Amino acid sequence: MKNINLSFAACGFLGIYHLGAASALHRHGAKLLKDVKGFAGASAGSLVATVLLTAPEKIEECNQFTYKFAEETRRQALGAVTPGYDFMARLRSGMESILPSNAHELAQNRLYVSITNTQTRENYLVSTFSSREDLIKVLLASSFIPGYAGLKPVEYKGQKWVDGGLTNSLPVLPEGRTVTISPFSGRLDISPQDKGQLDLYINVSNQDIMLSLANLVRLNHALFPPRKKKMECLYKCGFDDAVHFLRKENWFE
Repeated sequence: MKNINLSFAACGFLGIYHLGAASALHRHGAKLLKDVKGFAGASAGSLVATVLLTAPEKIEECNQFTYKFAEETRRQALGAVTPGYDFMARLRSGMESILPSNAHELAQNRLYVSITNTQTRENYLVSTFSSREDLIKVLLASSFIPGYAGLKPVEYKGQKWVDGGLTNSLPVLPEGRTVTISPFSGRLDISPQDKGQLDLYINVSNQDIMLSLANLVRLNHALFPPRKKKMECLYKCGFDDAVHFLRKENWFE
């Protein structure tokens, strides 16, 4: 089999869909995962890619953290932008509790995290990590939406960085086949399939998504998380869509 890569799209709180897909891949896709060379992602997608690569046994712990984080954000008067609420500190606390001590070693040259340089506005895919803290900083940078997650961009290697989703929301690696995963309906390997829509697509930062009302609702949910019941439905949708893909490609176990 030629090189296979997995890429998880930027999607904010819709990362719960990614966790559903990751859970299905971990449970039923061993045949696929043993051939995966690169794990890529932007923003929330980079977080799930990291967990699937370095600590797949902690996916359920990630679910619980995401449900609590979403509920906490919903309770704020103005959501994530509420004065005094430190969105990034909360995100860091989740990473600190979930990522193993050798996460940076497991991720070395296998994980590709999309980040955006604030000065040049260019995209970079970071794949080398000198320490666990180094890895966490890159993941925080990839998840930092200016104005939404705070006002100070993340400093890394003497420069300032923000959300990789702004310049490359779905990294496709140059070698082999990249299996693309997104909670937005579009031309992707694993994604919801909206029915009865006009067959119109737009390319948003390297992601071909369908022009549909459902995708507009999803975009809103990415920044303003829905209630837990809806989040659980999104998780199940990600799981089911990944299982469907594994069956179609004859990788299901």
